[in-house]
Amino acid sequence: MRLATFTDYGLRVLMRLAGVPGQAVSTGQIASEFAISQHHLAKVVSDLGRGGFLRSERGRSGGLRLMRPADEITLGEVVRHLERKFAIVECFRADGGECVLKPHCRLRPQLAAAREAFMAELDRTTIEECAWTAQDQGTAAAG
Repeated sequence: MRLATFTDYGLRVLMRLAGVPGQAVSTGQIASEFAISQHHLAKVVSDLGRGGFLRSERGRSGGLRLMRPADEITLGEVVRHLERKFAIVECFRADGGECVLKPHCRLRPQLAAAREAFMAELDRTTIEECAWTAQDQGTAAAG
């Protein structure tokens, strides 16, 4: 399975925030650290906020913070939220797509089962377990 770049960026943001519990991190700082367009990252951050994963605080000590402890956020719930607009294949789209095989397709149930197995595996891991710590940041800067 392949995740959209949008989802990849969302996971990176949450991993970065999990690495500094209780601290605020700016979108600009994350964009710079991960070499991501700040404009694109702002869209990702907005979607994560709507999903209840993070909040943005203004002001001198402002920035992005997790809305819940990182050990309470699973990769599966984040991926489900961020991938809701992206269909694995056409017939999985919200509007059902226009695939002519749909009435008698034998592939769709197999893909649905694979997707559920993929998500079940992601549900077993929390953002905390994938946190991007200060040690990781130092290693990335040195490497």
